[in-house]
Amino acid sequence: MNMEQLQKQARDPAFQKLAGEMLRARSVHDRQEKVERFRHLNRFVRKGEVLFAGSSLMEQFPISEFATDFDLPCKIYNRGVGGFTTRDLLDAMGPCIYDLEPRAIFLNIGTNDLNDPDCTIDALMERYASILQGIRDHLPRAKVTLMAYYPVNPHRSTQPYVQHMLRYRTNDRIDQANAAVEALARRFGAAYLDLNAPLRDENGCLKAEYTLEGIHMYADGYRALLPALLPALREA
Repeated sequence: MNMEQLQKQARDPAFQKLAGEMLRARSVHDRQEKVERFRHLNRFVRKGEVLFAGSSLMEQFPISEFATDFDLPCKIYNRGVGGFTTRDLLDAMGPCIYDLEPRAIFLNIGTNDLNDPDCTIDALMERYASILQGIRDHLPRAKVTLMAYYPVNPHRSTQPYVQHMLRYRTNDRIDQANAAVEALARRFGAAYLDLNAPLRDENGCLKAEYTLEGIHMYADGYRALLPALLPALREA
């Protein structure tokens, strides 16, 4: 099959549907495997430390490397899982949060929910509230920080499945969700941390030089927001 035939096949709706189903099945398997690995890894953690939890935007945060560079006075564990939605985290609260018994929790969860055109902000916040209530019940002394969702860049991707996601995961919708997350933080007595200023270009999009495909960031993007995050980590 030559390149022209491959491109034609990639545009075929039936092929796109099949490819999407295969990717989703693989993604579910990968998420389940990561959670199971966390169950075993958590046997060796030091309780009472700092925890990052959420989806791939948290999983890919190279915080351990940065922590060494800035001599942070805390151990930071990362239990982010690529592809996680609020539903997924609710199903994995033990291995991703409770088992570590952290003294401080930084959460970034819910952007994958926004990929679904049928997901309303109210429904997303209802599930997010269930996550926070679970933390309150199991870890009442933990200090919780809700991180604002990062902007996206719809012009950066050439991948059809990412372009499809970004039809619904727009910066306007992210801004609406962030306003709701901030209100949720007030409701639960949590902190709200918006680190997005250095990430945005003149149009409010995620800077092209920081992103791989319009959603996920290179280390450069995380490094740009680090100065605003460091005070919260030092106080955690």
